[in-house]
Formats: sequence, C-alpha cells, structure tokens
Amino acid sequence: MIMQRIPFERPTDHYDERLSSIDEKICSLLKERKELSNGNPGFPPDEAISNWAKQNGLYPDYLNSLFSSMMDEDEFKPRVEPTKFKKHIPVLKTYAHKETVYTVTFIRQYSNASVINLYKEWDPKNNTLNENNTHSLVELSINDTYDCWAEGWTGTDGHTSYQFVISPALPDNPSGISFLFTERSMPFSDKHERLEFEIKLD
Repeated sequence: MIMQRIPFERPTDHYDERLSSIDEKICSLLKERKELSNGNPGFPPDEAISNWAKQNGLYPDYLNSLFSSMMDEDEFKPRVEPTKFKKHIPVLKTYAHKETVYTVTFIRQYSNASVINLYKEWDPKNNTLNENNTHSLVELSINDTYDCWAEGWTGTDGHTSYQFVISPALPDNPSGISFLFTERSMPFSDKHERLEFEIKLD
C-alpha cells in the first residue's frame, strides 16, 4: 500500500472576516503551547475534556478530535520527493524478536533523500503471527537532523515490507548511523503494546 498525502483544498470559499483577530490569537496560542510543552503535549485527561466541553458549549468528541490533531503536527511537515537516483549502499543488518526477524538490506541514495525498506519475516504457517504482524505499523526515527516518514507497505502471510523516506539524504558513508524503529499494534495508541529496536550501521 502506497501512502500519498492528498493536497489540501479549502472546504468552502466563505470566511467571516470578523473572526480574523480571534483566529490569529488561536495560532499564537498554538505556538505558545508547542514551546511550553517542548513539542510533547500529551493528551488532556477525559475529565478535563468533559469539563471544558460543558464550560464552553462544545462537544467532547470535537475537543478530542482537536487535541488529537495537535498531537500529530509532525505529520503535516512538507515532504520531499526523492529525485536523481545516485546508487545503492549495501547494509544487510537484522534484528530478531521472538519469532520475527527484521532486516534492512540496502539504502537507495538520491540527491535530496534516502530510501530504505524494512523487511519483516516470520513463519507463514503460524496464524497468530500472521494476524499480529499484518495488523501493525512501523515508524522510523534517526536523530534531530533527519525527517523520516513511511511511504507505504506491502505484506502477505509470513512477510511484510515497509518503505521509509529520509530527508536530507544520508551520507554516502553512513557508518555510525542508527535506525530507531517503533512498531505499534492497531489500533494505534500509547496504551497498546509496542516494540522498539535499533539497527546500527557499521
């Protein structure tokens, strides 16, 4: 499955200009909120959501949706499209967890980005593993220098492949770079089981 960001389109041409100063303040408060939390706001407790909804005549689920979107700011970062392929860099690194093996075989180098695939393998005759491994997603992070995002995934019984784009491009000699992977079970929540592991390049 290839995940492509759909370009945003204004849902309506209407705008009440009397709201402009209020909306500007909302943006300023969002900036203040981000700085105060150091980009890690968490999520308000259910009791707080319920109280704020009653105090302001709003629906609790509306506030839940609003605060959920504020947790996902990084999902809206501008993304580059890899261009001008340069070469493949062999990696062939694996990580084993219980009955599943994770492998990165190579890096595809482009002029403006790098692309890697994480391959996940398990016994295709194990129905429990088939169910668990096809109902999870993996995230990649490196360090503050690089933005990483999932570009898509494919899978069948016994095998899943996740593709990630890394921007800017990794150095042609990536020795010492660590790929930090986080695998989350669906539905996605910090309360559900997750696996974190590292693949370090020599």
